[in-house]
Amino acid sequence: MEATNNIINDNTWQKVIMKYNKPDVRKSIWQICNSLIPYILMWYIMYRSLAFPYWITMVLSVIASGFLIRLFIIFHDCGHGSFFRSQTVNAIIGTIFGLFAFTHYRTWHNQHRIHHATAGNLDKRGVGDVWTLTTEEFKTSSKWRMILYRLFRNPYLMLTIGPIYVFMFQNRLTTCQMSSKERINIYFTNIALLIIAVLISMFIGFKDYLLIQLPILFFSHCIGIWLFYLQHQFGEVFWDRNSKWDYKTAALEGSAFLKFPAILQWFTGNIGFHHVHHLSSMIPNYNLAKCHYENDLFKKVKAISFLASFKGLNLGLWDEKSRQMVSFKEARISHYSIWHSLLFFLSPKVSVKNY
Repeated sequence: MEATNNIINDNTWQKVIMKYNKPDVRKSIWQICNSLIPYILMWYIMYRSLAFPYWITMVLSVIASGFLIRLFIIFHDCGHGSFFRSQTVNAIIGTIFGLFAFTHYRTWHNQHRIHHATAGNLDKRGVGDVWTLTTEEFKTSSKWRMILYRLFRNPYLMLTIGPIYVFMFQNRLTTCQMSSKERINIYFTNIALLIIAVLISMFIGFKDYLLIQLPILFFSHCIGIWLFYLQHQFGEVFWDRNSKWDYKTAALEGSAFLKFPAILQWFTGNIGFHHVHHLSSMIPNYNLAKCHYENDLFKKVKAISFLASFKGLNLGLWDEKSRQMVSFKEARISHYSIWHSLLFFLSPKVSVKNY
């Protein structure tokens, strides 16, 4: 904590990040090439692999999903205006790559900008973040809310049903809270995806299209959910009330530095350097690692290893007293409480006092 405070109090951090905020058009174009071309090639190889046992296609879909993650990172950078100097070019490339990822451009980024402005703020939760309750909020919740929250935070459900829900429903539907422009953007995305699916199906057949596209979407969204979850759900993450919340502290202490193996760092577009990204979202992904390693400001930021990152999946609640994320067990909420609550909710007359 003391080391991070030194970082925060050092006003030079603003001057430091300014050196990395400038996109390099050659690097941006090269990243598009080394992500898009292999993705299209993998799509074709998967199509040809359908003549063989389907498990081969499924294995290839995992590789293809890695390239789709890179396309999503480009989509993500375009929304921040950090991939090209021209915001028009950012919008065009971002919209196109959003179609590859089955994600609407304008609406997703509007919510994501709110996430950047409110990450770690206990009084401004609910938009573009992972649903997080404090221990006291959970204990005083209704039984139905407890059930929903435990199901939502279950890592097995999150990484199986979660991806399907995101690309099939969450990214396809509008809500009354959205602006007219956001709703139009979702309608445009859905219509464009339908047209693309019809055109491809005319050449290879609708069944083959689904056999290729669905596993790619599933695995890529599974990885995406896992990454987004880990970035702000670790033991010593920063959360605070609005009166004490600070943007720089939230960026450096509330965003993970995930130290992945080189191959995973490449496929995930350096997003593991999330503390740098939250400090300045204008830094393109290919400059994040460089910014971190070239400056003493970040040398004392604690890294989370690849294996250690999985521990975050067991954390479910923010404890305001200990100021850290804790598991339901650590919060002294028994593992059977979800089934206890579900049984009580479905059968109010059943006695559960012996549990």
